Amino acid sequence: MLKTRDDYINSIRELNPVIYLNGERVESAVDHPVLKPHINAASMTYEVANDPECEELMTATSHITGKKINRFTHVSQSPEDLIKKVKMIRMLAHRTGSCFQRCVGMDALNALYTTTFDLDEEKGTPYHERCTEFLKHVQENDLMCVGAMTDPKGDRRLSPSQQADPDMFVHIVEERPDGIVVRGAKAHQTGSVNSHEIIVMPTMALKEEDKDYAVSFAVPADTPGVVLIFGRQSNDLRRAAGCSIDVGNQEFGVVGGEALMVLDNVFVPWERVFMCREYEFAGLLVERFATYHRQNYGGCKGGVGDIIAGASALIAEYHGTEKASHIRDKIVEMIHMVETLYGGSIACSCEAKETACGAYCPDPMLANSVKHNVTRFVYEIARLAHDIAGGAMATLPSEKDLENPETADYITKYYSAVADVPTEHRLRLLRLIENMTSATVLLESMHGAGSPQSQRVMFARQSNLDEKKELAKRLAGINDEDAK
Repeated sequence: MLKTRDDYINSIRELNPVIYLNGERVESAVDHPVLKPHINAASMTYEVANDPECEELMTATSHITGKKINRFTHVSQSPEDLIKKVKMIRMLAHRTGSCFQRCVGMDALNALYTTTFDLDEEKGTPYHERCTEFLKHVQENDLMCVGAMTDPKGDRRLSPSQQADPDMFVHIVEERPDGIVVRGAKAHQTGSVNSHEIIVMPTMALKEEDKDYAVSFAVPADTPGVVLIFGRQSNDLRRAAGCSIDVGNQEFGVVGGEALMVLDNVFVPWERVFMCREYEFAGLLVERFATYHRQNYGGCKGGVGDIIAGASALIAEYHGTEKASHIRDKIVEMIHMVETLYGGSIACSCEAKETACGAYCPDPMLANSVKHNVTRFVYEIARLAHDIAGGAMATLPSEKDLENPETADYITKYYSAVADVPTEHRLRLLRLIENMTSATVLLESMHGAGSPQSQRVMFARQSNLDEKKELAKRLAGINDEDAK
């Protein structure tokens, strides 16, 4: 069943997760001014799914039940599914200008579904059947899941089992007849304060001595022992103060509402456990998830980049600089980078390969290339936007001064530019650019779905350099037998 926007918001209101923000317990995520924009962004994934014009991108047919489902709960069954996923993400980015948070859970479902099949084939375990039942539950109830992968990691020189504090990585602390008990934390968890379910996965490939850390499972977001500590974000005090202009993107906020997710002796029933000490498969699950998630970035960052390019072109018109050749050239450069990102996401989807269970996974090399380009291009797009917008963006007075009769006329007068453009329009647009190119956005582009080095590791693994050497030898006329 497809949830509506109101269905989603009401269902989140019914949950009772433990959330802390700015040192205080949050009683209702739906009603908190700092959290509400993130809920608005996530609710767009429900609202648009019920729009007949968006049905082809936003919905799919479940390969399990044959019913129409939200694409965010779908396991991709073809390259075409993966292409539609990228197009859906870009469309939603256009509507929110922010992170709508369901991608991580969607990618976790796909990674788990394909990996548990391979795990069961080799080990004779029951994980794929459990995963399929959980997937059916998510699809039939149109649930939003948070994919929890990134552990705090502690001392990066040491493996999980070597840490001074074993809780630096999520691990099994007790095995019982009815399930397991886990402890640890997941950092930077997008959408965790407004999701229905939490899907936990390992954060890296593991060895036998780390087998207690090879664990994957799902629990409801308000399960006892789950504590969510919301992170600081750009302009959160402005939102809390009820600002409109100063927050930039008032309705949908910045990035995705990340939190530290503490798992303090959380009980997980066996039917919700998808990996339990099968350390040999931790690396495969991580790589599958990374591939699915990195595939997305040309869609979401491409869509956000479209808005930044549009805002930059518009602010140039407001300033009267739109005809300057260097301004036009910078906007063209932004467009080129946006389309390069998007093209990479489409390419890795077209080159997708079928896994053993019948689901499709994007091409890993191309997916990692997409994300690696994001770590560079988004910074450059932001730099060009700052260049075009000018220094006023960094020193604008508060909207409270615009509302103050004693200062309003001065601001209206001295922050005007092109005569027929209201000063308030200029201020709103500058704040939007500030919001969409903030440090929070840039850092998420750098480290979301893995840091640049993690992609370079995958390049080395996937490059098939020996084959490339043989190609060079053939063209150069080199025969290794001649050297003997």
